[in-house]
Amino acid sequence: MNIRVLGAHGSDLFLNGPVKQHICRSVGFLVNEELMVDAGTLASGLTLEEQKRIKHILLSHLHLDHVKGIPPLLDNISGFVDHQIVVASLPSVLVGLQKHVFNDLVFPNFFNLPGSQYCILRGEELEPKREVCLPEGIRVTPIPVNHTVETAGFIIQDDDVAWIYSGDTYSTENIWQEAARIPNLKGVFIEVSFPDSMMDMALRSKHLTPTLLA
Repeated sequence: MNIRVLGAHGSDLFLNGPVKQHICRSVGFLVNEELMVDAGTLASGLTLEEQKRIKHILLSHLHLDHVKGIPPLLDNISGFVDHQIVVASLPSVLVGLQKHVFNDLVFPNFFNLPGSQYCILRGEELEPKREVCLPEGIRVTPIPVNHTVETAGFIIQDDDVAWIYSGDTYSTENIWQEAARIPNLKGVFIEVSFPDSMMDMALRSKHLTPTLLA
């Protein structure tokens, strides 16, 4: 399984350091060239040809830094692909995405474009702790985690390896209990949004610091 980190930050920032320049991008992971795990960075981190290969997007929750890459993607690839983009997430996330983003006010409703016989975007509801199979032999299990809005981490695996993505979370036991049952677990991607010096902010926003993670 090939995992490409497009971004791992809570926002976008250009850093001009003493040695080299660095671009911080919002969270997004590209798996096997066709699956996005969260979509904070998507269009801005991929060429047009790479964007056209994406077929599935897993969303952990509705916060902007995890979904804002979807509208530019659709703007870029509409008319260039003959497949739908399946957005898979918890029911509340899909409802919120249509109500607050694809609502014909903030952005056109690509789930149901007026006069169109073909909608490029399709939602797929996920049920906590129930495994679903995606193309290319990838299996995904959403695991509820502890954040300010309904959020799921994911167990993502194929026949050879498994890894866990936490999404945004505060202290939680669910995902670690599930991890202990996976014999071929090879990695864990977990957020640590704040340093220990900002512990109060982490507690109020339900994020982790190094000490809270430990």
